[in-house]
Amino acid sequence: MPQLHFLREGRGPTIVLSHALGCDLSMWDEAAAELARGFTVLRYDHRCHGRSEVVAGPFRIEDLADDAAELIRRETDGPVHFVGLSMGGMVAQQVAVRHPELVTSVVVANSSSRYDDTARGMWRARIETALNLGMAAIADAVLPRWFTSAWSRDPANQPRIAQLRGVVERTDPRAYAACCEAISRIDFFASNPLIACPALVIAGTHDESTPISMSHAICNAISGAELATLPAAHLSAVERPEEFAGLVAGFISRI
Repeated sequence: MPQLHFLREGRGPTIVLSHALGCDLSMWDEAAAELARGFTVLRYDHRCHGRSEVVAGPFRIEDLADDAAELIRRETDGPVHFVGLSMGGMVAQQVAVRHPELVTSVVVANSSSRYDDTARGMWRARIETALNLGMAAIADAVLPRWFTSAWSRDPANQPRIAQLRGVVERTDPRAYAACCEAISRIDFFASNPLIACPALVIAGTHDESTPISMSHAICNAISGAELATLPAAHLSAVERPEEFAGLVAGFISRI
């Protein structure tokens, strides 16, 4: 298993936070601060991201789920509440199936459970951009889709946007491409109905990357899953951290 960088904060039941493609654990800064008021928050960098080990591809989302499971076994005392956004939400779906003994609940935010051929073509184009033009070009392409235009125009948010751009640009392009390939091949149509723990699905009403129809598909496949929405684009936990944390904490309090 690759060496994963992680950060632990707070006290109480453990929540694990799993970030989006091209981000690192700093994506969760504001939401983690809110959640740490009542929980132990363990957030980590996926393989090939942040300060975690860069691993040569190819690999699958299932491998990232196994990475997370090993971290949970090593660094926690029991089942956790697993919260993932975008690629992290894909990992959450697979942790719940492959390692059900490790999760009390899952939250799947701004994510997908499968991609069709058209979408796979988009991912192939993303791979070519990363390998041929570099990560600055990737940042130019993805950051406008991460946030609503109103949030992005607010001067108060410019330092946060710049910080996240820096994370994208520091990501190894070959490793990023391997993650894109893994994402493009997900198909959880058969496995999601096997998820037995409580599940919350969060959608951004302005999310163009993983539109609300994808969240509906995830929610409909998991028995008893709840659906909630936030007036945000793709990185809802950054754009609306207090509301995001409130949804997670409220969901956990009901189970």
